[in-house]
Amino acid sequence: MSDNLTILAGATAYRHIKENGLSPDDIDAMLGASGAAKWLCIHGLDSAIFTQWFSGRTRPLHLFGTSIGAWKFAAAAQTNCREAFDRLKHAYIHQYYKGRGTTVQIAKETRRIMNEFLTHQAIDEILDHPWIRIGFSAARCKGLIGSKHSAVQAIGVGQAFALNAISRKLQQFCFERVLFHHPQYDTRILKENNFPTTPIPLDRKNFSKAILASGSIPMVMAGVTHIAGAPGGTYRDGGLLDYHPAFSLNPEQTGFILYPHFYTELTPGWFDKKFSKRRLKGKAVDRMILLAPSPGFVSTLPFGRIPDRQDFIRLMGRDNERISAWNKAADMCRVLGDEFMEATENGSIRDKVRKFE
Repeated sequence: MSDNLTILAGATAYRHIKENGLSPDDIDAMLGASGAAKWLCIHGLDSAIFTQWFSGRTRPLHLFGTSIGAWKFAAAAQTNCREAFDRLKHAYIHQYYKGRGTTVQIAKETRRIMNEFLTHQAIDEILDHPWIRIGFSAARCKGLIGSKHSAVQAIGVGQAFALNAISRKLQQFCFERVLFHHPQYDTRILKENNFPTTPIPLDRKNFSKAILASGSIPMVMAGVTHIAGAPGGTYRDGGLLDYHPAFSLNPEQTGFILYPHFYTELTPGWFDKKFSKRRLKGKAVDRMILLAPSPGFVSTLPFGRIPDRQDFIRLMGRDNERISAWNKAADMCRVLGDEFMEATENGSIRDKVRKFE
């Protein structure tokens, strides 16, 4: 087997895989990171996991995602999830902007994407799913970052960055983590990290606004207000607090967390990107299994890198070139799903797994 897929596991998860391999029922929860277009490089991996690996599953699987991680999980929880993943991929790739894209343009395109893959019927399927328990977060803003005026909001972003530079825990003065979740979600399954969590059950009235809030990037998109059943205020991207959600399982859980990801490292919050010492390791990843494209594989993708949102700027006015590159990257990355299925089915995952240091 080639090494297109990297498999990393924390200490306990590593021992389990070495001794037993990995089966679907070993997984208690999955995490999904923010990252916009980066998701295209694991589209095929996510699709294989939910359409093939978990087929036949009956016991609950808890999901926690932010931004595109929330949106992909909304695709995963639909009855025909393969088709839903493909609809999300197609809708996301085919975004068009004049120039750098205004807040109004971005809002219009975001709603178009949501409407293409998240119909009223789809929301019913997600909320009625027999075993997937979807959960995703948004950040309820405190202070200036909640303003709808860009200049004021920018000052708020600066304040949040400065506080975070001192300590990640100081983000609590800027944001409140709000978890929107399936009515049967076990809110105790994941340990809280740094910030208390306000749980809000999802229903047909609040689902669309809640998932839109989870991906509403500051200074790029308008915040979301008046979410039914949730505290008042302005809600923005859940990745502000949980860029690459960094939770561990509560001790009573006996299974593991599966984490399909774009990278082989985890950056806890949006403002932590420049703080390499805050990358997740040790006990925090003890029962985690992370799946990511290998550096060698990434080098073979168009432009030699993972697609990202900056491609809208790099390839401004060259939409056909961007769409072709993104489609090619998504098609190439289907091999990651194939490799994961092969490794778990024939047991070679025992040899392929590496310790998450």
